Amino acid sequence: MTAAPAIQLGEVTKAFRGVPILKGVGLEVRAGERIALVGPNGAGKTTLIRCLLGQYHCGGVVEVLGQSPRSDRTDVLGRVGFVPQLPPPLRMPVGQLVRFASRLCGADPAAIEGDAEQLGLSVPPIRRQAFAKLSGGQKQKLLIAIALRSGTEVLVMDEPAANLDPAARRKLFELLARCSDTTTMVISSHRLDEVAGLVERVVELDHGQIVLDDRVAGSGALDEALRCTIHLSRVEESARSTFRAWGFRERDGEGVFEGEVAAPDRLRFFGTLARYSGLVTGVSLGTDGSIDEAGPS
Repeated sequence: MTAAPAIQLGEVTKAFRGVPILKGVGLEVRAGERIALVGPNGAGKTTLIRCLLGQYHCGGVVEVLGQSPRSDRTDVLGRVGFVPQLPPPLRMPVGQLVRFASRLCGADPAAIEGDAEQLGLSVPPIRRQAFAKLSGGQKQKLLIAIALRSGTEVLVMDEPAANLDPAARRKLFELLARCSDTTTMVISSHRLDEVAGLVERVVELDHGQIVLDDRVAGSGALDEALRCTIHLSRVEESARSTFRAWGFRERDGEGVFEGEVAAPDRLRFFGTLARYSGLVTGVSLGTDGSIDEAGPS
């Protein structure tokens, strides 16, 4: 018998003030599948996610883990972890939020704080600070830590790494890799290079309709790291600052930078590298360092 899909959408429609936003979206996502929901701003991604979470009334069929997120909302939300694109304006102190979230999802508050620490956020110094007063990156890290510790069966993340630096992004990938193989992930972004390495399937929305549904070849392990060496004809300060932000080390006086790139971040890294194409004379990138370097241009 074929297992029921973790997410089932059938001809989902949604309009605001008579303006259609979703126009008959149909989608099945299997348990344990990792999909990217991509498309330009205004394509309907966030609206579709809110329908998945039961926040909106909509036309068609929406089922998550065999239940309706509207009529069975408490049960569904108890099995779904969510990281929103825009953090809620919560005024409660950080410590109170951690305790509340831990009770709600049955997690250990210390475990939530431990995951936040791995992402680069130390909770003790901000425990009494209002969540709304945190920076965008701090809010994102705390919400990710809460979502990952909830032990959920479906993880929905709307632009989860938008406010994270490369080091925090790498830690995020490692934490995602820790999730069970049966955890279904829906990761939304308006940029494919931000999420392509995280998933095995890409679903693209445009003007409220699915225009692409395809598999991703060679997505690899979420916690895999690629060793990288970059040779520059000369070192400009902007390039130095950029590569250091990615955690690279510079060989003194040689115009060479060495470091590691999280495999899911490789497309994003290539985009960064392209900004300095006029300076780059050679690059090696691989898990064992065996990829030949390009010669001088």
